[in-house]
Amino acid sequence: MARIAVIGAGMGAMAAAARLAVAGHRVAVFERGATHGGAVRRWERDGFAFDTGPGLLHLPAVYRDLFLKTGRESLEGCIELSQVDPASRHVFPDGTAVSLPNASRAGVLTALDEALGAGSGERWSALVGRAREAWDATRRPLLEEPLWQDWRVLGRDPYPAVRRRGLFGRGKGPTTATLAEVARRELADPRLIALLESHALAYGFDPRSAPASAVVLPYMEQTFGSWYPRGGMRALADALYERCLARKVEFTFGAAVTGVVEKDGRASGVELADGRVSEAEFVVAGVDPVQLVELCRGREPWGADDVRPGPDDRATARLTVCLALRGARPADSVHRTVVHTADRTAELAGVFGDGPGPRTPCDRPTVTVLRPDDPASRPDDAHEAVTLTATVAPHGPVNWHDGEAVAAAAERMTEIAEAAVPGLRERVLWREVLPPADDALVTGPALAGREGRFLRPGNRTRIPGLYAVGGWSHPGGGPAHAGMSGAIVAGLIVNGDDWHGST
Repeated sequence: MARIAVIGAGMGAMAAAARLAVAGHRVAVFERGATHGGAVRRWERDGFAFDTGPGLLHLPAVYRDLFLKTGRESLEGCIELSQVDPASRHVFPDGTAVSLPNASRAGVLTALDEALGAGSGERWSALVGRAREAWDATRRPLLEEPLWQDWRVLGRDPYPAVRRRGLFGRGKGPTTATLAEVARRELADPRLIALLESHALAYGFDPRSAPASAVVLPYMEQTFGSWYPRGGMRALADALYERCLARKVEFTFGAAVTGVVEKDGRASGVELADGRVSEAEFVVAGVDPVQLVELCRGREPWGADDVRPGPDDRATARLTVCLALRGARPADSVHRTVVHTADRTAELAGVFGDGPGPRTPCDRPTVTVLRPDDPASRPDDAHEAVTLTATVAPHGPVNWHDGEAVAAAAERMTEIAEAAVPGLRERVLWREVLPPADDALVTGPALAGREGRFLRPGNRTRIPGLYAVGGWSHPGGGPAHAGMSGAIVAGLIVNGDDWHGST
């Protein structure tokens, strides 16, 4: 039995902790904050409750496997998990709208044809079919296995180029196109383009630079469904925390780690802000890789031939608006509605920049409206809790410490959201605006292509006994991918660094 120190209590770190504890190790988690869950957060007031991180779960099999492997009670035995149907409703600038059924390719095809015109569904379905090829090619190396030592192979985009007619269009092969180029070439309809690009934006990717393989994002949602736990995504974090406690994982909150201790060239514990040292045979770090470099005090955890961490200029954040509404939630309300911007160019330029000049904020961004049918989110059935989110740049062009600027952005988002909730502003009892936080940036899953620029640093480091876990590490961000990161780290520690993943 080894003693293992885990830095942070995010979803990936807790997933690793639970699995390692079941394997017989003594696991101690040190979290600088006051609670667990990382970016999976919930804000409460006056009987209303709002998810302020991820709002839905995709790939629930990740957590079903985790709960199966760490105890007798299944995931559904710990939380009430249900499919969201329709999975989403999309409102476009021209006034058209479409509701997409959950986990039904045929249903999505029909819905798109009926709402956007004949042939729309087939174009979308063909793209999703090609996305499946990319998913099948990269599922294991980008989700289930440690990052390959020859990771540069994953720098080649697996999305198959569309067969073209004519002398120079024979065959199919990997493409080097960006997601935006694929959207324009294969979808044509600006509403379908907006649908595809909104998936990338929600995961923090700029479709103008993201690889074509990012088509796996809508494929993943459409194929495996969108799921909601009663009590919000925070209920999933709470259930994982309780599972860790049941497996005798020790948690210390308010305990900032200031350094990784080494002995004889190997990680041997962590130093805390109060000067204490917690000795360990293994250290699992659920922190930003840049922060991990600092904790290692000059010794590089990754070598020159590894995927290198650095200041993540692709990182985005969410501006969240919590609305407490008077009046019952109508029975035909949709859980998630995406109200698309009328100016995608301005939106992307405001979030990611557009050349060397200063960024200009987009006045009318894409707004996601979440209105769950969940009694746990409201004080009674005569009220409703609605959450609005928009993807923004965490540092500029808006100063998120400027109260007036934040309030103005929230007011615009509320106005935009009326396309999803008619009469919204007249129903507002109160509004709470949560500006972007540096410790809650959006990190998307790892993607193949673009010479590996969308991969994350591997879980194994060059310092023996030190491992990286969570959304900033392989296989990237999002609750499902963080859960798989925990599974990979646990597999490496239990089975050794030559372990190649589950079969």
